Amino acid sequence: MLTYAICSYNRAPRLPPLIAALRAQASPVPWEILVVDNNSTDDTPVVLAGLATLPGVPLRHVRETRQGIAHARNAALEASMGSDYLLFIDDDELPEPGLIAAAFDALTREGADCVGGRVRVAFAEGQRPAWLTDDLLPFMAETDYGDAPFWVTDHAQPMWTANIGYRMAIFRNDPSLRFDLRYNRVGHTLGGGEDVRMFETLLDRGLRIRYRPDMSVRHHVPEDRLRRSYFLRIHHIAGTRRGRHAMDEYDAHAFGIPPFLLRQALVQGWRSLMAWLFARPDALRIGMNFTYALGILRGRWQARGERARQG
Repeated sequence: MLTYAICSYNRAPRLPPLIAALRAQASPVPWEILVVDNNSTDDTPVVLAGLATLPGVPLRHVRETRQGIAHARNAALEASMGSDYLLFIDDDELPEPGLIAAAFDALTREGADCVGGRVRVAFAEGQRPAWLTDDLLPFMAETDYGDAPFWVTDHAQPMWTANIGYRMAIFRNDPSLRFDLRYNRVGHTLGGGEDVRMFETLLDRGLRIRYRPDMSVRHHVPEDRLRRSYFLRIHHIAGTRRGRHAMDEYDAHAFGIPPFLLRQALVQGWRSLMAWLFARPDALRIGMNFTYALGILRGRWQARGERARQG
């Protein structure tokens, strides 16, 4: 049995085409579609009820009232414990033909514990701004590691829950293996990172992770993310969460911030200022590095405050 899960919040209009595209998939094993409604306030419950009555692959839906993507993904895990395999797709995506077959092949014949595939950013005609170069697309979840399958052995090729599959035995055998709530993202706000933390945890535990280019989705990009400020904000948030949750403690520090981190932020700030003043083509990338460095400082400060409150 295979479950294909969608975690959704206030995107009722996108659900009918997504469910239709999923039901058009061919699967070598019996399967179902699971939608986790993360406390939507739009017509999502009504839309899901109607979609569940249509012919085709069975659709069931559960409501997760704890707000945030990490809660929703963990709810999908719990609701899929009776399945052998679980795939994830986001509610702003559409699957390409052959996705389920490719994922199933990797999780069975090839023996993968986790498999991820291509994520292609899809722009409407005239939507893509000229400054949005190809090297920035991975920050919008685009994933393309080439045309050949391979085993992922390091952190340089992360897999996102935009297009990923798991052997459910790894979660049944370890109830502590869940998406990290410290990296929760609420509603349509920015941030997150719970999927990267899961990927890193599986990799560090030595589980077998496979990349399959024939497992592909198209990712719709909202217009509010087609701004330079989006890239600066997501890097600041990522830096904050790294500084707060994923950095070692250092003996030498001022108010919880090691001096070398402050020096790095000052250097990045100077480089960013010069890049914007001279209109360098890489000014945005340098600015992203600066906001990331500022985020780390903020995260270290927050971590210090949390330790003080805990005594």
